[in-house]
Amino acid sequence: MSTLRKLCIRVAASVIVILARFVTAVHARWQGTAPRTAQCIYYANHCSHGDFVLLWTVLPPVLRQRTRPVAGADYWLTSPLRRFIGRDVFRAVLVERDRSRRDNDPIAQMSDVLDAGESLIIFPEGTRNTGESRLLPFKSGLFHLARLRPDIDLVPVWISNLNRVLPKGEVIPIPLVCSVTFGAPLARVAKEDKKSFLSRAELALQSLDNGGSAAQNAS
Repeated sequence: MSTLRKLCIRVAASVIVILARFVTAVHARWQGTAPRTAQCIYYANHCSHGDFVLLWTVLPPVLRQRTRPVAGADYWLTSPLRRFIGRDVFRAVLVERDRSRRDNDPIAQMSDVLDAGESLIIFPEGTRNTGESRLLPFKSGLFHLARLRPDIDLVPVWISNLNRVLPKGEVIPIPLVCSVTFGAPLARVAKEDKKSFLSRAELALQSLDNGGSAAQNAS
């Protein structure tokens, strides 16, 4: 990679962090945990294309440099600019969501990244949640990763308010305060089946949604 390209990547990353913080005033909440130097699989709710951008932005720089988001190739490869941002700036693990067009196994792609010593940001819902429910049912990918790499921490992360900053179909963000809440790593249970594991993972993530919990309690 040329020196000029490396410089462009560093500048683009800095601009993205500054813009994300300026537009959203985003702040991290470490709830029952702290920034971890160990490898992690951060799993988060998914309401906007900007979700992983916000999560990546609030990580301490040393963690940001070795954390890679998992994202849909069908979105991030549609233009030269998106390709540059997705592949070069974020170093995203781009997976093909259409099974009929898939050449690589997404679980294998993610496992290779973990084996290289890096962390991942994943969205177990599989697609953006644009409805009224707090979470869509989790896909099985998180379970398979947890089973294949049992020593890597699974950290739930709740992203608040970003769906209002960048609603579906909009390109100009609306300045609103956002937060990213990191929870304690999900406990491992020996020989746990997929249904039980995913149910626990969903509950651990939902427990970080203070706004949603408050709304439920008020009703």
